[in-house]
Amino acid sequence: MLVVIFRARIKHLDEDYSAMARRMRELALQEFGCLAFHAVTEGEEEVALSYWPDEASIQAWHQHPEHQEAQRLGRERWYAAYSVQVAQVGREYQVGSC
Repeated sequence: MLVVIFRARIKHLDEDYSAMARRMRELALQEFGCLAFHAVTEGEEEVALSYWPDEASIQAWHQHPEHQEAQRLGRERWYAAYSVQVAQVGREYQVGSC
C-alpha cells in the first residue's frame, strides 16, 4: 500500500475550492481505487493523506483531466505553495476502531 502526502500553504480558499475538494475526494475513492482519504486544515496549513493500492492507480488519478484542472486551480488560486510525497506503508496495525 502507498500513501500520498499532500502538504500545502493556503493562499485563499473559497466555495469553489470546497466543491472541488469534495469532487476530487469522490473521484479518487469511487473511480481510481483510493482506499482512504483524510484531510485537515489548521490555520494556513493543509495536510491530506490518501492511501492507494499501487503506483498505477496514483498515476491514473494524477493524469485524470478533472484532477489536472484541480491542480491548475490550486497553483493559480488556492495554494501559495505545496509539496507531494509518495511513500510505501511498511507496517500497519490498529487498536480499536478509527
